[in-house]
Amino acid sequence: MKEVKIVRPEAIILAGGFGTRLQSVVSDVPKPMAPVAGRPFLCYLLESLLRQGYTRAVLATGYLHEKVEACFGSDYRGLALAYARETSPLGTGGAIVNALQHCQADSVTVLNGDTLLLADLAELRQLALQKATPLAVVLRAVDDAGRYGAVDTDADGRITSFHEKDPAHGPGLINGGIYQLHRSLLADRAVGEPFSFEREVLQGRFREEAFYGYRTDGYFIDIGVPDDYRRAQTELPLL
Repeated sequence: MKEVKIVRPEAIILAGGFGTRLQSVVSDVPKPMAPVAGRPFLCYLLESLLRQGYTRAVLATGYLHEKVEACFGSDYRGLALAYARETSPLGTGGAIVNALQHCQADSVTVLNGDTLLLADLAELRQLALQKATPLAVVLRAVDDAGRYGAVDTDADGRITSFHEKDPAHGPGLINGGIYQLHRSLLADRAVGEPFSFEREVLQGRFREEAFYGYRTDGYFIDIGVPDDYRRAQTELPLL
């Protein structure tokens, strides 16, 4: 009998952000390490992965990577951690390609290291399988989509357009910063090649590829903005 290889869900966390908008509040650590109620923000992301059955995560680090590694080491409460360091800025796309070299699975969950969105990641993975898509994107309805840039889908959930940030946009769906990505989508990209995943892959290829959105109303916060970072201090400990 042929042995069946069981691949457990695996995640990449983009944890190399400079935190430019947070410089007035936090300046000595990477943005995902910004303290929230006495703990690095990254702890809340790792806890979320643990609760959803993930056993391994690759942290894509860059700026002050040594502080991330010194804090977390190779294990976080049973969640195995590996590190994909960038020696020069690679952008979000280059960081993902670099991190994929350390992944064991062909399809991985990718999370931004400065946002927390509580979505059902098992449903996200299932959607990606059902639609046979190389990329499923978690979408979140917000009152002010113009702050982030809005996303439209058709009745089947396929992404049909992206809108630039526009204060006049009003309510809508936004990219929640979580993806289920098949490594084949980035097979044409060389390791070490800097590029923007959002601009060159998401916005650049959604017309030729069938990318799908997974909608959630889960708790969402972006600590990259000082006002939301301050709000996180009281909200996250209650999750």
